[in-house]
Amino acid sequence: MEMKINSTHVLYFTLSAFLDTDMLSYFFFFILLVLYVLIIGSNVLLIVVICVNRSLHEPMFLFLCSLFVNELYGSLGLFPFLLVQILSDVHIIPAPLCLLQIFCIYTYGSVEFANLAVMSYDRYVAICRPLQYHSLMTARRITFLISITWLPPLFCVGFTVFLSSSLQLCGNVINKVYCDNHSIIKLACNDPTANNIYELIMAFLTVCVPVSVILYTYLRILQVCFSGSKQTRQKAVSTCTPHLASVINFSFGVSFEILQSRFNMDTVPGLLRTIFPLYYLTCQPLFNPVLYGLNIFNLPPSAGQSQKFDFVTRF
Repeated sequence: MEMKINSTHVLYFTLSAFLDTDMLSYFFFFILLVLYVLIIGSNVLLIVVICVNRSLHEPMFLFLCSLFVNELYGSLGLFPFLLVQILSDVHIIPAPLCLLQIFCIYTYGSVEFANLAVMSYDRYVAICRPLQYHSLMTARRITFLISITWLPPLFCVGFTVFLSSSLQLCGNVINKVYCDNHSIIKLACNDPTANNIYELIMAFLTVCVPVSVILYTYLRILQVCFSGSKQTRQKAVSTCTPHLASVINFSFGVSFEILQSRFNMDTVPGLLRTIFPLYYLTCQPLFNPVLYGLNIFNLPPSAGQSQKFDFVTRF
């Protein structure tokens, strides 16, 4: 008979997905360290540029600043733990740190989708209601949009972690290179139906709702493009391309992570099962600052109010 242990009394979890790479561990450590430094440097640089340059104090750039802060937050929840584990002979992580990592990673994903949804709304207003842009995107509304980007995910994920921490577990082995909430749920001795239902509800609120907003706003943008001039279509394409690339890139990584968590992926090579779940946590934090940074640094050094509006809609 399996012994039940409360997860609050589990001293550590074992991460079993690490491959035996021997001396290559130092090579992978160096690659990840360089990637982490690039992520920190690029995101911090753009945050500073936006904060210092008053001509960039426009709604879209403020939303971008929130996005870059989230990239730093998400990478902080993964890289320090991962770098330590790569050079460790025994891949264990204390239970409190494991739960903290789950909170950081899940919050990062939820905030990312919410931030991309807010940015899509900004594009919708800029393209579909350009004359009302500045009257609609007031400082009060910007504050509200950034607040709903961060506060609901923090609450939802916090309650998810609380539910997982109260589970009775019959093991402590997680078949991943980082802590994952669904992996802990699968270790439960009793039927974790309540946890699974809440996780599905949270996924709907933090993923499906923002994605629905993105789809709706782009449908409206497409209507304007088809009914407008060639110049309008070209402007809409240049405005939406970076954002769409970011949405597609992040959605691809999250989709693979969900598939791996929910379904049997034993037919997939072990190296791919290790690398792909890390994709949205490692590539997105570098992809976004490179994608948007190229546009920010290509802006003219000075511009009037009307010109600034045109530059904002380029994103």
